[in-house]
Amino acid sequence: MTITADHGYDDLPRLMSLMTGDEKHDFAATSTLDALWVLYDRVLDVTPERAGAPDRDRFLLSKGHGPMAYYAVLAAKGFVPEEWLPGFGSYDSPLGHHPDRVLVPGAEIGSGSLGHGLPLAVGSALGLRAQGLTGPAVWVLIGDAELDEGSNHEAIAYAGAAGLDRLHTVVVDNASASHALPGGIAARFEAANWSTATVDGRDHAALYEAFTAPHPGRPLAVVARVEPKNAR
Repeated sequence: MTITADHGYDDLPRLMSLMTGDEKHDFAATSTLDALWVLYDRVLDVTPERAGAPDRDRFLLSKGHGPMAYYAVLAAKGFVPEEWLPGFGSYDSPLGHHPDRVLVPGAEIGSGSLGHGLPLAVGSALGLRAQGLTGPAVWVLIGDAELDEGSNHEAIAYAGAAGLDRLHTVVVDNASASHALPGGIAARFEAANWSTATVDGRDHAALYEAFTAPHPGRPLAVVARVEPKNAR
């Protein structure tokens, strides 16, 4: 088994093409690709060598029902070997249709069920605060449809009230939420004392600027707008 970490963004389509078979959830995967790349390439303080370090940044993929882009980025950054990718979703592959934290190096949670990732991220941020670890950032990527879940409403309200400023949420908005006003995602977070930004989810410079914007005393939510799911 060999692991290399010298891939660039332009190699991600090739890495994703190695994953074949049913249940790929292609659009769920490709909608997250750019946000994932900017995070792992320019923002997150975590490497394969420091994946278990107490002071590492934590990234939680709540939108785990479309993990192909996540696996491709993990392979590009050296967390998993490229030769694992063709076995995606097979019986004996560690790369399942939902990520498994026990099997996938670098994965912080097992995910796929809607509405779980943000509450887990709130708990992670609280746990770090309780340990006096003020440096590590907690990032969670969710889909806009997850905001239909009541567990996320409670997590948003609690995180804002608790001032969890080491918590960061990326909402990939592909217009698939059933109970949300168009363009209203950021306002929902703002009402709960979050700092927010809404950007083009394909624009790497805009994503980076939003991800690194100061937000003292408040958690951060970045809404990354991509193509509507039903437009493809």
